[in-house]
Amino acid sequence: MTKKTQPRTRANRTVIYKGRVFTVESERAVLPNGMRKTMEIVRHRGSVVLIPQPRRQQVILIRQFRYVLNRWIWELPAGTLEVGERTDRAARRECEEEIGLRPTRITKLGSYYPTPGFCDEELIFYRVSQLRPPAADSPRKPDDDEDIQSQLVTIEEARSMVERGEIIDLKTAYGLTLV
Repeated sequence: MTKKTQPRTRANRTVIYKGRVFTVESERAVLPNGMRKTMEIVRHRGSVVLIPQPRRQQVILIRQFRYVLNRWIWELPAGTLEVGERTDRAARRECEEEIGLRPTRITKLGSYYPTPGFCDEELIFYRVSQLRPPAADSPRKPDDDEDIQSQLVTIEEARSMVERGEIIDLKTAYGLTLV
């Protein structure tokens, strides 16, 4: 049986760090059970995760260097929402920036919290299809810190890459279960 809980009460909040992508806060909180505790929370605007499908049984993956891991990894294209940006617009923008194609059809597949124990980032998954080249004068390009290579694979091959440990990114491994 699920116990009903009341929303948390924030006693006071301190910003520890404010960066380009996220903010870290410390909150003196009162939990639903009445316990007082200091919580460190990573605040994030949210991200879109794309499942680009030129054809039903295909997906475009990207390979990029992830500095934090000090290695190249395969993943689904994704990106952080800009302040005030609608998620469907972010999906179109990121598709063009990361794989150089513009979707004419986007379908929201769901949204999930990958690390709710300390972070409020929400990942919003979209299938993007009917992919076309962007306008010649499009300003959308990869970010300065991105070195991205895209590759078309079958969904079966992408799932095999997960099984073989070639895809280690959790959002990608999960995203492939949605199609």
